[in-house]
Amino acid sequence: MTLYQTTFEIFNKNYMGSAAMAVIGQSCLGGAAAMYILSHGTSIGQMVQLGIIVLASIFANTSILAQMKHKLVFNLIILSSLLSVLFIFLNGFVL
Repeated sequence: MTLYQTTFEIFNKNYMGSAAMAVIGQSCLGGAAAMYILSHGTSIGQMVQLGIIVLASIFANTSILAQMKHKLVFNLIILSSLLSVLFIFLNGFVL
């Protein structure tokens, strides 16, 4: 089994606890990404990045609250986390 499948099975088996932890974790990560983005000013580029992070976090949290399919929730949480880490890296070390 791949890492993705194994992790999804664990997430699916313990969905309520995993979803609660995911809301907290990815929201904090999204907040950190927003902080790094805004530390470079408020130009159009930063606002586009901020919009992407906010929408990714909102979609992940909304999918949990709307009780969508577990696989979609899992994928949105992964996407939100990867985008947050990407923008933290870009704004913290590259830009």
